[in-house]
Amino acid sequence: MFRKQQIIHYTLIIVAMASIQPIFSSCKGHSKKADGPDTIAIAPAPEFVADSAMSYIKAQCEFGARVPGSAAHEACGNWIVAKFKELGATVGEQRTELRGYDGQLMPCRNISASVGPEQTDRILITAHWDSRAWADNDADAANHRQPVMAANDGASGVAVMLELARAMTTQDLNYGVDFVCFDLEDQGTPQWAEPEEADAELADEGDYWCLGSRYWAEQAYATGYSARYAINLDMVGGRGARFEMEGFSVYYASPLVNMVWHLAEQLGYGDYFPIRKAGYVTDDHVPVNQLARIPAIDIIPHQNDGDSSFGPTWHTVNDTPENIDPAVLKAVGQTLLQLLYNDNESDK
Repeated sequence: MFRKQQIIHYTLIIVAMASIQPIFSSCKGHSKKADGPDTIAIAPAPEFVADSAMSYIKAQCEFGARVPGSAAHEACGNWIVAKFKELGATVGEQRTELRGYDGQLMPCRNISASVGPEQTDRILITAHWDSRAWADNDADAANHRQPVMAANDGASGVAVMLELARAMTTQDLNYGVDFVCFDLEDQGTPQWAEPEEADAELADEGDYWCLGSRYWAEQAYATGYSARYAINLDMVGGRGARFEMEGFSVYYASPLVNMVWHLAEQLGYGDYFPIRKAGYVTDDHVPVNQLARIPAIDIIPHQNDGDSSFGPTWHTVNDTPENIDPAVLKAVGQTLLQLLYNDNESDK
């Protein structure tokens, strides 16, 4: 099973999950309506500027592919730190080394940025920032060992978080928001790898995805970090993107899923957020749910397009800024801003 693919063996998933109860049955404190005929009360909220988010995507890609251990990775990480600081956030970093599919250690750099760090009531928003080292889903086999530029699969989530942080400088919140840029999300076993190349200690190839978020979640739980809920952003700018209700999100944080999708519909973004369930996706929200024990959802596209459920540029050399749609960024970003500022009103 590859990460970021719908799980086909539903029976196995149901059996595995039967022994795990949802960590939280509800997500208290967010906007008041999740289901039913009543509309959601809309509080005043800042504007999400899609062109600004687009500029953040281009800036990340100008460093080149941000493959862990590369000069581009280090330079872009420094840029992300500087941008969040420029926007007034308190920035922290986790640096460690984690073992990849081939048994080799890879440098990991998780970057956190906190708005309102003095607040005890917090919301968590996350995305990964690393570029996949191999374009192993490219139609041209000659590209399979080339790195991915990751304009959508990486840079778009970070760009939305940066634009959210910028918008927050224009209107105060009554609670704190933590942004976390996870590293080593996208370095899972390449499709071309021979079975004997994988480290026997982690025989299931799924164990090599989401390494940075797993490390972060373990540390967060150990140190007592908590948040009311979490939202993970992955591939939130691709042309033609449609964000269905991902399976683990529904399982662990159904009230939050319902709120976000109905809010998007009310804001006029229903075409981007169709209210229907999709399959289960192994992504960074899973460790946040299971290890950090924070109810988390994943905003990730589902597109039936050839060999990929995530659009035609997924894990290809075509994942470049030219294939980003600012309208998709706007739909995601404005929905999240409205959610945050609806919460702001409900907390007064």
